[in-house]
Amino acid sequence: MRIPRITWAAYGFALTIIVLDQLTKAWVLTRLGTTDLSLIPNGFPLADVWPPYFRLTYLLNDGVSFGLLGGGAGRWLLSIFSVGVAGLLAWWATRADRRLLITAIGLVMGGALGNVIDRVRFGGVVDFLDFSGTGVFPWVFNIADSAITIGVILLILDAFLSERQGREVGLANEKS
Repeated sequence: MRIPRITWAAYGFALTIIVLDQLTKAWVLTRLGTTDLSLIPNGFPLADVWPPYFRLTYLLNDGVSFGLLGGGAGRWLLSIFSVGVAGLLAWWATRADRRLLITAIGLVMGGALGNVIDRVRFGGVVDFLDFSGTGVFPWVFNIADSAITIGVILLILDAFLSERQGREVGLANEKS
């Protein structure tokens, strides 16, 4: 099977997200000064970047995105599910032909795999971006979570735009 050129862009986006995510998490873990994460309490402050709005705060999230459905028991189930989703997205990318869709697929795929790496290595996902000081967004998250969120928004936008474009083409064909 020949993989279309545009599909490689999705894989490139995914790889970029995985690398950025893992590099930033490695930086955070280096700042903690230990390899034993059980010694570091959740909510450990790393730095005040823009007080009180933005800080770096260590959190090991054993749930899904933004700490939902936590508990640790589903570590492997969440990992298998995320790898399955990434696999389906990789397949979907071979059939996609729109740049926005390819970008969205790559972002979600990379984010899912970035978090799987953490679940396998640490039993949870390393989160550190903390905007809770804004009073609007209480969760601590990471690059992978951000990529998933932006990717899903782009998927919705692509669906809306492609549906609208399809209607416009249909109307143009009716007029001719």
